[in-house]
Amino acid sequence: MSQPESFPGLHAWLDTPLGRYVMAWEEARFDTLVADIFGYNAVQLGVPEFDFLRANRMPFRFKGGAGQVLVETDYAALPFAPASIDLVVLPHVLEFAANPHQVLREVERVLVPEGHVVIAGFNPVSLFGLRRKLVGECGAYPWHGQYLSLRRLKDWLALLSFEANCHVSGCFVPAMEQQKWIERLDFMDRAGERWWPIGGGVYIIHAIKRVQGMRLIMPKWDRRTRSRALAPLIQKTGRPSKGCSQQTTTEKNFGRD
Repeated sequence: MSQPESFPGLHAWLDTPLGRYVMAWEEARFDTLVADIFGYNAVQLGVPEFDFLRANRMPFRFKGGAGQVLVETDYAALPFAPASIDLVVLPHVLEFAANPHQVLREVERVLVPEGHVVIAGFNPVSLFGLRRKLVGECGAYPWHGQYLSLRRLKDWLALLSFEANCHVSGCFVPAMEQQKWIERLDFMDRAGERWWPIGGGVYIIHAIKRVQGMRLIMPKWDRRTRSRALAPLIQKTGRPSKGCSQQTTTEKNFGRD
């Protein structure tokens, strides 16, 4: 019996000529982005048919979600301890999730400070987005998803204390299902990367979880107050040992002033 899939229509579409064209571009970009991200634990959530962590060198890499995965989980309730994951790869989950905000909150929870998330999504400001508008919400995967613009996604990430490190878009060919037309129009990829770099059908964004450090604020003591504060410590210390004789002498000088 086959395992259930999170988005079964999407998985079937990925095996079409257009889906393979998209996945080929994403695999190449994921390989570049995750290769130099270091840590101990990395998880891929979504699209288990493809290994987007293959270029990463962390000792423990696994897939979560539904289907051919190591850990079956709901994306909105991840079964991982807080601050336990160094890298989360999130391909095409947010635009089809019932609550994408909660998915991102869970990703933020399980990531360590300075942890990384790499997200792939369909771009509404593109020819793919135009195809989605024409088909409408009643269309099949992947056209009925709630596509998130890069600007909107960056706002969501910023609210969760993520810092967007870089992003890239690709797949400028119109959303045609025939392989021959994808091959004939491949020149649009080169033109799009040069003249309209934010208008690709899909995008990938890399963000880092930032945690603000605490700064201890000390009272501003004057010389007299400081000597009174050190006096009990000097009395308790008594006769100094050889290893800290210089430090105790200094403390006594403070006591005399």
